[in-house]
Amino acid sequence: MVGAVERSHNNVLSNGSLHHSNGAEERLDELRRILSKSDGDLLKIVSVGAGAWGSVFAALLQDAYGHLRDKVQIRIWRRPGRSVDRATAEHLFEVINSREDVLRRLIRRCAYLKYVEARLGDRILYADEILKDGFCLNMIETPLCPLKVVTNLQEAVWDADIVVNGLPSTETREVFEEISRYWKERISVPIIISLAKGIEAALDPIPHIITPTQMIKSATRVPMDNILYLGGPNIASEIYNKEYANARICGAEKWRKPLAKFLRQPHFIVWDNSDLITHEVMGGLKNVYAIGAGMVAALTNESATSKSVYFAHCTSEMIFITHLLAEQPEKLAGPLLSDTYVTLLKGRNAWYGQMLAKGELSPDMGDSIKGKGMIQGVSAIGAFYELLSQSSLNVFHPEVKTPIAPAELCPILKTLYKILIRRESPAQAILQALRDETMNDPRERIEIAQSQVFYRPSLLGQP
Repeated sequence: MVGAVERSHNNVLSNGSLHHSNGAEERLDELRRILSKSDGDLLKIVSVGAGAWGSVFAALLQDAYGHLRDKVQIRIWRRPGRSVDRATAEHLFEVINSREDVLRRLIRRCAYLKYVEARLGDRILYADEILKDGFCLNMIETPLCPLKVVTNLQEAVWDADIVVNGLPSTETREVFEEISRYWKERISVPIIISLAKGIEAALDPIPHIITPTQMIKSATRVPMDNILYLGGPNIASEIYNKEYANARICGAEKWRKPLAKFLRQPHFIVWDNSDLITHEVMGGLKNVYAIGAGMVAALTNESATSKSVYFAHCTSEMIFITHLLAEQPEKLAGPLLSDTYVTLLKGRNAWYGQMLAKGELSPDMGDSIKGKGMIQGVSAIGAFYELLSQSSLNVFHPEVKTPIAPAELCPILKTLYKILIRRESPAQAILQALRDETMNDPRERIEIAQSQVFYRPSLLGQP
């Protein structure tokens, strides 16, 4: 729990948040110098989107650097008007009263009474309102530090030096097209860090994947050198609760190395890598198979044997797909499998699969779920299957001695597509696919990928 963090290594601020004194000001000064910020000129950072990861990311920066008010401004944008329903308000009240540090902070800020009134049904709270007090609507049980919330997008981004994309991939293009209108007369080029894990598919003129960073570049015309992706095997709430975590920031060397140093904290280690698009795509791929893992877990009453059978097949499909996407797929194995593992353990996509299998949710309810936010794996299933079904990507199958669409060699992906996109099969179909007596050894799928020229750079929009 955040409140259990040892105070001996932190300073407690008047707003109840914490900040580390382990060289934060030196790191901030170094980034300000690289960005040519003069004395008295604030480094302005804004997180666009207030889902779980976007809110935690902003809160981490606020905790680390928010006390240096004369040097940096950290804010978060979210849309106004989203009301908090009565049940959520009641749960929020329980969380507040279970945490003495949060309770004292709200009383000190004269904000506690409105949560009492909401609990009684005498007042409606709004998502942007509670975010200012440190409560993310998609992560009620993990109170954050108070955040500086802006509900006007133009005000939030027009002069920001660093913009963090905390939006789902399905909303990224639309919001950044709006942002581009506010940047028409900008002289300096902002830095953009995308946290989004999801993809779109484009079939013309050739089948290829579109990632959130590519959406941002297309929408804003910001050079790709100024757009980065940050991701890793982690759960947002656990990172804020100071569980040790790793992440990787990918992009041009000019920015990724100083930003990795700026973002690094004792419990949140940030490495850097040049391979932006491939890591971004891998972040979307693991969400696909996490949904199926949740289904299998629920349908088999958490059978370890069934889950291991599923894991063998889904990992072989992911390895198969990485051979299509990367010239050196072995470099991606560790990051992909670790990100997959944590998502299967506690991610929202695995949770979504469980709820579908239990009948507590249905595909007809959409992929934006109350209290969880956007389930990115749903759109990713559609994108990957539609791409890998294209005849222009056919690969030679050594048994049938004929070219075949890559999707035909991915029975788990194909079944998830039938369940969630075509909606012609029930969740139980995932078990039928696993137990199909004609299913090949997953090792053979990997051997097919390794035995021929498999890499398709065109899938990532490369020549």
